[in-house]
Amino acid sequence: MDDWLKDSDEVGPSWLTVDLAIFTLRDDQLMVLLVERGLDPFHGMPAMPGGYVQKNETLRDGALRELAEEAGIDGSRLHLEQLGAYADPGRDPRGRVVTVAYLALGPDLPAPVGGTDAARAFWAPAAHLEDGTLTLAFDHQAILTEALEEVRRKIEYTAAATAFCAETFTLRDLRTVYQVIWDQQLDPSNFRRKILNTTGFVQPTGDQWLPPTGRPAALYRRGQAWLLNPPLLRATTTGSRG
Repeated sequence: MDDWLKDSDEVGPSWLTVDLAIFTLRDDQLMVLLVERGLDPFHGMPAMPGGYVQKNETLRDGALRELAEEAGIDGSRLHLEQLGAYADPGRDPRGRVVTVAYLALGPDLPAPVGGTDAARAFWAPAAHLEDGTLTLAFDHQAILTEALEEVRRKIEYTAAATAFCAETFTLRDLRTVYQVIWDQQLDPSNFRRKILNTTGFVQPTGDQWLPPTGRPAALYRRGQAWLLNPPLLRATTTGSRG
């Protein structure tokens, strides 16, 4: 370490953590994973799953470990990517703590099981992040609100919506993902046309889903494309859009 750092009054110790913004669809509702903190600070308050990065692990490995320890969920099966770094000096009363937030998406994830310093883990409606129902520890309200908007934006331009679907799915399943996340009703015919005209978005499996009543529906899987061209843009005014 440079000598000037040792004697500096401007540079102090800091710690590195990872926090996880985990979203899934359960019963046609967008849900976010939260834990109840079992320790101070913010004892008893809901928070994002996360914790300190250990000295010999990568950020991603730390995120996967915390997800398993605090919620009992295998993160290796999720779509996982970095959301951003958050480092406001006053964000943690314990000292200067920089956190790297990860965005994780998965289909109909199971009921979580709390562990380590999480008293319990639970799914909460993502809408409660914006309607004032939830009050979260640290700056997690702001991080999750940002993560929620990132999910809404990401499914416009990428194939991220398929991360909320099973390995094979119908176009109705995929349309439900868009409708729930955007909170907008989409015209089925327009949606089908746009999906099938977006090169590489989905691939037909050749199989069909047979409902108890009604007509069979073709099954698809995610295609080779990640970036969507053209993108599927949200409606900017009230009303249906395909």
